Amino acid sequence: MFKQVREDIGSVFKRDPAARNWFEVLTTYPGLHALLMHRCNHWLWNKGAKWLARFLSTFARWFTGIEIHPGAKIGRRFFIDHGMGVVIGETAEIGNDVTLYHGVTLGGTSWNKGKRHPTLEDGVIVGAGAKILGPFTVGKGAKIGSNAVVNKAVPAGATVVGIPGRIVLRSQPDEPEEDIPVDPALRAAAQKRYGFDAYGMSQEMPDPVAKSIRGLLDHMHLMDERMAKMCQALKRLDDDFHAEQLPKIEPSSFPEDGDACEQCGLEEIGRKKSDYSPKNPRVKDTPPQA
Repeated sequence: MFKQVREDIGSVFKRDPAARNWFEVLTTYPGLHALLMHRCNHWLWNKGAKWLARFLSTFARWFTGIEIHPGAKIGRRFFIDHGMGVVIGETAEIGNDVTLYHGVTLGGTSWNKGKRHPTLEDGVIVGAGAKILGPFTVGKGAKIGSNAVVNKAVPAGATVVGIPGRIVLRSQPDEPEEDIPVDPALRAAAQKRYGFDAYGMSQEMPDPVAKSIRGLLDHMHLMDERMAKMCQALKRLDDDFHAEQLPKIEPSSFPEDGDACEQCGLEEIGRKKSDYSPKNPRVKDTPPQA
């Protein structure tokens, strides 16, 4: 038991650069206080002293701002950073070396008894404010972005962001496809580009839909280049071959919100164009009645 406590304290130094010494960590870290009290409460719960375990867990919630049901199973070197507002349900299971930030909820979606809370495997990181709801598994080494709402299983090594949670990065494809080769260099570059933000949805965090559209545009440009090379080769073989020039796709082809779109008859995206009036540009001039 004392070895496990030493590991819990040591995990703080590995994951929080603000930690200075053992005495400070032991006396000022509410996440560590909540974990140590949960270790005792969980032992009481398993021994049948359920009321006492619940009473002490309620005191721990008042003392630390972290609510951990004594029935929850928590592995070694578990770390709660900051901690305020963390809720861990009765049937939740947490593996080794897991990190939670403040405001995280490991909750359920039903009132049925039995397994109704998530299972977090080893090495999972859950960002601030994230909600993981339901009896499913978050795979080993997965990362849940801040404020994400996750209600289905997450594969190992994946990164999930948004509401509802969307997988934006995978360590490996779900199923290998024979006709679709995966370039490890491109995957590594994407992981380096997007990274992981444990505290908030930064502006650099990709939108999955925009990311998909950018991927399609990149693919279209690549295909255009290949087609151009093929046309050049055909032109060299046959002087009578004629290839039409395709229109280029420019950024101005995609007006932003608030921009005028003359081709669509709109003065702004999403609003019909009105006839101009010197007195009131948004009111049509009507001829005077005789």
